[in-house]
Amino acid sequence: MSGLRERKKERTRQTLSEVAIALFLEKGFDAVSVAEVAAAAEVSKPTLFRYFPAKEDLVLHRFADHEGEPARVVAAARAAGVPPLTALRDHVLAGLERRDPVTGLNDAPQVLAFLRLLYGTPSLVARMQAFQARSEGVLAAALEGLGGADPLEGAAGGPAGVPLRARLAAAQIVVVLRVLADDNIRRITAGEPVDTVLPGAVTATREAFRELAEGLPY
Repeated sequence: MSGLRERKKERTRQTLSEVAIALFLEKGFDAVSVAEVAAAAEVSKPTLFRYFPAKEDLVLHRFADHEGEPARVVAAARAAGVPPLTALRDHVLAGLERRDPVTGLNDAPQVLAFLRLLYGTPSLVARMQAFQARSEGVLAAALEGLGGADPLEGAAGGPAGVPLRARLAAAQIVVVLRVLADDNIRRITAGEPVDTVLPGAVTATREAFRELAEGLPY
């Protein structure tokens, strides 16, 4: 029953997010009120706020599965005896091959429209930075083998007592991931075909992680 309730809640979150994003794409983020989203989704404002504490979270829900993803990749790699940076590099390369939107290598119209909404709205950009800071914290913990099976459990910045070296490494890794994705987005939104961007994206990923491996103890 507990699992059924959680699945029902997740379906509700997904529906609320999809309704909100459709409105934001049509009218602009700032032009749509929370009350309008609630009305379109046929729920009350208090109900909507139970699922999404802030208006920006309705958009960032699309990244929910990716929050803590680098930490999960590292945790699985440690269990398998694979170097964390090797696992992260291969994870990014696999994402490029399947055109995962999180890598920036996707030119589907709905993906490009979403990215324009995201990066063209200052409050959403600020929320994304907070999202990345949280991911950075749990990644730092995972690099040191700290935390539980779910890297997002516990404090927002990861378990206390994470060494400085791990926090510095996580910061560098998160920045590299962001810059790689941003460069792909820049080229795609400028009109370059995905198949043209892919070879350079693969080369850039391999080079970036080679340089990280030369300077980080992971």
